[in-house]
Amino acid sequence: MATLKDYLSSNDLQRVQNAFSVAAGQPVEICGADGRALIPAPDRPAGQASTRRTSTPLSQYVPVLLGSEVIGRVQLTGKPGQLPDATGAPKPFRENLLRLMAGVLTHLCEGAAQLRNRIKQLLALHRITEEITGVRDLQQVLDAVTQTVVDAMKVKACSIRLLSKDDNELVIRAVHSISPQYLDKRPIPLSQSQLDREVLNADQPVYVADMTTDPRVIYRAEAKREGLVSGLCAPMVFKNRREGVLRAFTGRRHEFDWFDRQLLQTIANSAAAAIANAYLYEEAMQSWQIKRQLSLAGEVQRRMIPHRAPSVEGFDIYATYSPSQELAGDFYDFIKLPQDNLGVAVCDVAGKGVKASLLMASIRASLRAHAVNVYDMSDVLGLVNGDLCADTLSSDFATMFYGVLDTKTRRFTYACAGHMPPFLVRNGTVSLLETRGGVLGVLTEMQYPVDNFEFLSGDVVLAYTDGLSEAVNFKGEAYGRKRIEQALLYAIDHDYSAKGIVRYCFWDLRRFAGLHRRNDDRTLLAIKAL
Repeated sequence: MATLKDYLSSNDLQRVQNAFSVAAGQPVEICGADGRALIPAPDRPAGQASTRRTSTPLSQYVPVLLGSEVIGRVQLTGKPGQLPDATGAPKPFRENLLRLMAGVLTHLCEGAAQLRNRIKQLLALHRITEEITGVRDLQQVLDAVTQTVVDAMKVKACSIRLLSKDDNELVIRAVHSISPQYLDKRPIPLSQSQLDREVLNADQPVYVADMTTDPRVIYRAEAKREGLVSGLCAPMVFKNRREGVLRAFTGRRHEFDWFDRQLLQTIANSAAAAIANAYLYEEAMQSWQIKRQLSLAGEVQRRMIPHRAPSVEGFDIYATYSPSQELAGDFYDFIKLPQDNLGVAVCDVAGKGVKASLLMASIRASLRAHAVNVYDMSDVLGLVNGDLCADTLSSDFATMFYGVLDTKTRRFTYACAGHMPPFLVRNGTVSLLETRGGVLGVLTEMQYPVDNFEFLSGDVVLAYTDGLSEAVNFKGEAYGRKRIEQALLYAIDHDYSAKGIVRYCFWDLRRFAGLHRRNDDRTLLAIKAL
């Protein structure tokens, strides 16, 4: 049971009691609801304290009410004759004076109660700000906001509508103290809702006196069914981005004061920031999932690339590739063929990323399937081209250099499907292994002519993809075929191994390009005859 001391301190009660005594011209006592004095009563009108407690007639006290609850009383402790009465009716005058004093106490307690309620609301605002900024799940944020509005503002219900991605509709996303059927309401087209347009175009809440009769409200019948009367609608805005509308409802006609409006708008702004953060977190999680899947796909793709070149008597072979992204469109491969033959392939798929990697896997599988079953190299590339044409668009193409090394005779037979011809260096002279076949995946009737030569001791073949030749520096200059040739000759002059040749070419490229951002995958394959 509440008492005056729950709202006013002893010092405040003492000061008020002294002021009442002075005004009444005789001692006045402020008591609890049971009639017991809360502080000592003054013996004299000047307000000196007295410990004397005497019973007083019922006619000389008035109860102090807070709402309908009695929280104390004000009573006179002096003799009735001591109180002057200009009207000649002492008793009514005394009672009216006591009622006035009780009214003053009621007003002071109401002010203290309202101040406490405001403090509670601010604490709730602080709490919800901490909670929603720490919550990353969007629905948890919305549910926390609606509950906090109801608790902090002492309203009947609360709802949140968020704008759709195209900003054309408001979709109900969360309610508190409203039936679940309310969530089943269809989205509100913004073009059809005058109220929501007003709210979203305003920088402060919009008041609705009666939700059941206001023509701006679309769902008036539903509001009546839910017992919603007055409403306060606040725009949810974060960094000039409109997120939705926060609505607070009362169960009877109610005027929201300045503090209520400010409180709801502050919660709406905090909620908008939390919603934006939840969206960003959701996007980050989706991005993480995508990156995770790409990473797993990249691991699978890297397993398709041979970890080391095969050991072939009389030859030193080495290859490497460096993807520009998690997934690459380049690949090289070594295929063990019948009769001690070795298939060697370098391929460059158009584009980058997921699409290129899928095409890369498809082309590699097609090449391996046909290479072990078809003898003629031209037919092998023709079949690979047919597979690619059948399953892809004309924009999904690839270039490939494919050769077969007869490890017994040292004869190397090769063909180019639109790929840049590899270098052949023999006795310091550079030539190109060039045939005129078209790219894979464009025309089904493409022809792939072949050529061959026999490896001599000291010969070096270097095959590469255009990520090497087309790499640029900060001046916008391309590395180009000529620089590749110069790096290759330098490595051969210094008698580098196949691995040393590849590494030196990559080093020279990095020296040329510096820290300029890469835009393409890079693959190098070297064969050195011993």
